Amino acid sequence: MISFPNCKINLGLNIIHKRTDGYHNIETVFYPIQLNDILEIIPNNVFCAISEIKSNQLNIEFTSSGLFVEGNADNNLCVKAYWLLKKDFPTLPSVQIHLHKNIPIGAGLGGGSADAAFALQLLNKKFNLHLSQEQLIVYALQLGSDCPFFIYNQPCFASSRGEKLQPIHLQLSAYQFIIVNPAIHISTAWAFSQIKPKAPDQSIQNIIAMPIENWKHQLMNDFEEPVFKAYPEIEAIKNTLYNAGAVYASMSGSGSTVYGIFKKDALPTIHFPEHYLHIRI
Repeated sequence: MISFPNCKINLGLNIIHKRTDGYHNIETVFYPIQLNDILEIIPNNVFCAISEIKSNQLNIEFTSSGLFVEGNADNNLCVKAYWLLKKDFPTLPSVQIHLHKNIPIGAGLGGGSADAAFALQLLNKKFNLHLSQEQLIVYALQLGSDCPFFIYNQPCFASSRGEKLQPIHLQLSAYQFIIVNPAIHISTAWAFSQIKPKAPDQSIQNIIAMPIENWKHQLMNDFEEPVFKAYPEIEAIKNTLYNAGAVYASMSGSGSTVYGIFKKDALPTIHFPEHYLHIRI
């Protein structure tokens, strides 16, 4: 069974204050974008009788292609999604998981979270676990703060750690997007360490209801100031998008991806360095 996990962008991002549990309360709007990975999960019919092999290796085989996926396979969020369900559904059979990565990693697009959420949904559907959307959201939150969004996978106002989600009506079909990733990995932990949390003058929920032409000077991402200071080339992407006619442009999440929103009849051709990922959607 195959699915196509999509990414998200953040429309505004306010870091409001640091919590006692080490997380931060934020507010943002998550908006789904159709830049997709490819995820396949099938039963693993290969039986191995070598007792020295760890039990988890007998239950799951993970492979990947496309963009390089760092780290041990056991730490991949798709694999963690499998083991999370396996605890409550011990009869869940062995599986083979293959992930083809198109969404850049560490780019502020939520690709890993999307893969995890879609893995939960694939396992639920493939093996008839009969989990409701609400139950899938509970599992997703155990994998990451923004994983629950990809269970909804529609525009949502997010608060608390990003896990409190309120679907909103936001129609951007009259626009197209240019997504630019400069192949710079931004550490989320580092980005948060650069922020002095503060309550916003106006909630993103109110700003997003305004005409998109009003967003430029009101809809802000708190991560931009420290990230742009450390990586001026990321700020240059945003400026390039505005100079090319973007109605709105911003960094997504903690970076390094920057997006521009353009009217459909005004989508420009922009030349970026060859090592940049540059996608028109």
